[in-house]
Amino acid sequence: MKRYSLSHLSDQTLLHDLTTLLAHDRTTTTALLAHLAEVDARKLYLPAAYPSMFAYCVQELRLSEDSTWKRIQAARAARRFPIIFEALAEGRLHLSGVCLLAPHLTAGNAEELLSTATHRTKFEIERLLAERFPRPDVPSRMEALSPQPAPGQVETRTDSGMVSRVTSGPVETPAEVAPAAVAPSVPGLMETSVPRPKVAPLSPQRFALQLTMSQQLHDKLRYAQELLSHQVPAGELAAVLERALDALIPQLEKQKFAATGCPRSGRPTTGVRHVPAEVKRAVWERDGGRCTFVSESGRRCPARTHLEFDHMDEVARGGRASVGRIRLRCRAHNQYVAERTFGAEFMREKREAAQRAAAAARARSALPAHVEEVIPYLRQLGYRVDQARSAAARCEHLPGAPLEQRVRHALTYFRLRTTAPVQAPAWTGNGP
Repeated sequence: MKRYSLSHLSDQTLLHDLTTLLAHDRTTTTALLAHLAEVDARKLYLPAAYPSMFAYCVQELRLSEDSTWKRIQAARAARRFPIIFEALAEGRLHLSGVCLLAPHLTAGNAEELLSTATHRTKFEIERLLAERFPRPDVPSRMEALSPQPAPGQVETRTDSGMVSRVTSGPVETPAEVAPAAVAPSVPGLMETSVPRPKVAPLSPQRFALQLTMSQQLHDKLRYAQELLSHQVPAGELAAVLERALDALIPQLEKQKFAATGCPRSGRPTTGVRHVPAEVKRAVWERDGGRCTFVSESGRRCPARTHLEFDHMDEVARGGRASVGRIRLRCRAHNQYVAERTFGAEFMREKREAAQRAAAAARARSALPAHVEEVIPYLRQLGYRVDQARSAAARCEHLPGAPLEQRVRHALTYFRLRTTAPVQAPAWTGNGP
């Protein structure tokens, strides 16, 4: 402890040492970013049994979530534009500034933009970006609220700026909710102004939930409280959410691994890549709903998201789906093993080909502009998206017709099928 007691130092020595340590810290931080960038580029977190660079930094290197997010952003930006390394080492830029600048840097503007941001504070860089890359004004609103929601209340804001609070029961509200842990599958998402949902522990087996709702979610929640008024008389938010999840989880389990209480006998396999339902159920239970990749040191990947049913024997080499030859792998480790087997370049080409095919399929399914223009008016009348698209497609041969004529012609689709939910109103010419 005496090592950190500096009361014996003179003022001049203290300030000199502080300046020296700060210079060392900048140099060390820059070297750390260079190492993180290289580890990230080589994906060395995968053989160590981590599904992402973010998870590796938090769980293996023991960095905090916020520190990890900032350093990964800066490291990736500096790898794209190496002049950032020099600017950080020399103290001309700071990590927060690099994270703010990173989304706007291009090969054409990087040198000039980084130079302009030299020795600026975070606020000054925010103003610089607002001048160079202006965003729309936020809507004006006036509201009268108590400083904090009452204990047990969840605050919601509608799209029009209205604020409401939903009671969630007698739950203690912490004085300060810790920032949420951000663990995206690809930790490269930039910071936004939208507050993230937060879950904070309050006491053993008790947690506080804070989130912002859309008007649609607010209305659904209120409606659920009304429908459950006999079972949950007080309309406690926690009880309503638990019942909603109890209903949702079995559906998701059925979609993900064919969970069912009444399994049927196996059906004939429909393709070489098809995994039968009974195989999915058995593999999911055996693997515990978790990635099975294990590093050389014996560490198992902790990922429970983005899981895929992986053939141990490659399908391209005759592998078939059976309980003994199928395993759970997260997407990152599934790709990692495939690259080791077939080569990184081969897998890159396969992914790019799949992306091109998907883009072509979207282009083929896209409707012409004069057809798309009709859809919002049909939706306003209460038709589903698929119904509106099918009806609007009838106007494809009317590119030069007035909008009113196209909408009326689209409505004939429903008269022919007698599925119109409402009487077609007189045309007003107003937008949807």
